[in-house]
Amino acid sequence: MNSFIDKIWEFIQNYYINPIVFDTGYNPVNTITWAILLGVFLFGVIKLFKKLNISVDDRFILSIIPFILAGSSLRVVEDAGIFNAPISYLLITPIIYFLVFAVTILTLVISKWLYDIGKIKDHHILFAGIGSIWFIINLLLLLYFENIAQFYVPFLVIGATTLLSFIVHMVLKYSSSELLSTKLNFTIMWVHLLDASSTIVGIALLGYHEKHVVPSYLIDLTNTALVMYPLKLLIFIPVLYILDSYFNEDSESRNLKTFVKLVILILGLAPACRNTIRMTLGI
Repeated sequence: MNSFIDKIWEFIQNYYINPIVFDTGYNPVNTITWAILLGVFLFGVIKLFKKLNISVDDRFILSIIPFILAGSSLRVVEDAGIFNAPISYLLITPIIYFLVFAVTILTLVISKWLYDIGKIKDHHILFAGIGSIWFIINLLLLLYFENIAQFYVPFLVIGATTLLSFIVHMVLKYSSSELLSTKLNFTIMWVHLLDASSTIVGIALLGYHEKHVVPSYLIDLTNTALVMYPLKLLIFIPVLYILDSYFNEDSESRNLKTFVKLVILILGLAPACRNTIRMTLGI
């Protein structure tokens, strides 16, 4: 019995605890686990939004972006070693996701409550404002402890992303496709290409390495980080097409579609922001 328990504990230690404590990245086991937990949390969020009568529209998506940036910059705070253990453990993936998620949801609920009782005129503004302040505090903290090492990185990452996004948009447009005609769809593609660009710049120019399982495997297989561009396009162009083609039956389906798109946007913008800030500061 003790031997079985020891094996269970060893499994948990190797696949869950050590990657957090030593920040060694993802493995197939914890990747699948975190994906399942993400699905469970998203189901709960959908129920919560419905209960609070919160619409996931363009204004809401715009208001939540500061929290995405705040979470990403907070992760860089840990990368910089500003805080020591055990506080630093709270800032390592995936624990930091739950921390940022809890703060974001709590802020949203309070903002919506203040709006419902007539204390504020627009809960989006308060919600976005708090997230923006959090993001600015993180940046100031980083700039206090760190120096800008590669000032060209954000210009290179954003420039390459914008150029490629424009090319893809033109190709689809002249192929009679309206897939990227909406601001949200174009933004989703842009942030995921931003993530790809940050990965390429980090690996090809600055000696960083990829921690996620599938991208790491494909980069090793092709011997180039440029594989991130087709990987992103081959995944998210079909996903956007499926969402726009099959989730339009009623208002509930359309709300679910927009919510899923928000999640996809977060999954691209968060690592792109973290990568870019890290490389700029040389962390």
